[in-house]
Amino acid sequence: MAVPTLSLMLFTVLVLLTGGERIFELVLSTRHAHWAFARGGIETNRRQMPWMFALHIGLLLGALAEVWLLGRPFLPWLGWPMLVIALACQVGRYVVIGSLGRQWNTRVIVVPGLALVRRGLYRWERLRHPNYLIVAIEGVALPLVHTAWITALTFTVLNAVLLLGFRIPAENRALSGAAEITTGVRT
Repeated sequence: MAVPTLSLMLFTVLVLLTGGERIFELVLSTRHAHWAFARGGIETNRRQMPWMFALHIGLLLGALAEVWLLGRPFLPWLGWPMLVIALACQVGRYVVIGSLGRQWNTRVIVVPGLALVRRGLYRWERLRHPNYLIVAIEGVALPLVHTAWITALTFTVLNAVLLLGFRIPAENRALSGAAEITTGVRT
């Protein structure tokens, strides 16, 4: 086990703050879900949520465990740029949440009749899922702040499987159905 250093303590604080931010997101998501359901929101693909939660908790716990138990060092040439990227991802996350407003959620809930959001990062049609890109970048950057490369690699692979194999296809189907309901045109 690593001897506590200032960088280990600060990294721990960073990960704990990130965890606190995730809890805030879940509270906000729950509020948004209640709002959506009150307006006839339809949830799809609920089965993948426990896997999403496990993956994100695993990212935080894995980064801490790897750094503390395997004695991963803080390498300034890697750690500082990764910290900047991880913090930029937090800003990006709130740009996404602000762009989607009450339609942002950690779950796949579509409210019939609501138009698809076309503002913020969602104004670029080629970037259909900016939040998932931000999450993928953060999943590499956060652990690499303190060289937790096993966690970064593991999260990247599992996140890609979960997102590409399940979440994004389910969300695309739900959004496609919402577009049909809203416009009357099959997409």
